[in-house]
Amino acid sequence: QVQLVESGGGLVQAGGSLRLSCAVSGTMFSNNHMEWYRQAPGKQRELVASITSGRNTNYADSVKGRFTISRDYAKNSVYLQMNGLKPEDKAVYLCSMVCSRRYWGQGTQVTVSA
Repeated sequence: QVQLVESGGGLVQAGGSLRLSCAVSGTMFSNNHMEWYRQAPGKQRELVASITSGRNTNYADSVKGRFTISRDYAKNSVYLQMNGLKPEDKAVYLCSMVCSRRYWGQGTQVTVSA
């Protein structure tokens, strides 16, 4: 059974940092494209960052230069380092894996106070 479990969310002041983690189990993590999305109340789900099996990365314009996605094959995990957080970054952050189908984690809440 494929599982994605996020952690690391919380409350932080504007300008602060958080590191989100997503642990993957039940599948060959190394072959799969990994993504971080976020969803704020009343807004569409937004692709924040992605990383290929070869560690090529892409970012939404809104987070470029502030967020960094990475992956650890030994730990079957993907991370999102978020620096310079802004109140508009507040959302539920979800990890997603693309293989034969798309899998989602349950999400972790990030709240940024002004």
